[in-house]
Amino acid sequence: MALSKELKQELVAKYGANEKDTGSVKVQIALLTKEIEALTIHLKNNKHDGSSRRGLFTKVGARKSLLAYLAKNDPEGYAPFIKELGIRK
Repeated sequence: MALSKELKQELVAKYGANEKDTGSVKVQIALLTKEIEALTIHLKNNKHDGSSRRGLFTKVGARKSLLAYLAKNDPEGYAPFIKELGIRK
């Protein structure tokens, strides 16, 4: 599920260093989290959509890797960040 342009810009402005900072780890995790939330809602209504389920698992794996990187390189900022996004450890 694609996110709207406005939502992406809002997340980049909130978690990035500037409005063009789309590659930082926190921005990537925030975008993946919103995409995961959208796919989860979609799959609750469309239980037999296997390709979306596979995409969801791919996004969850990518977010997991980025979260591990963030926890290793910014341990002080990790806990408040995942709490703000509502991600379980």
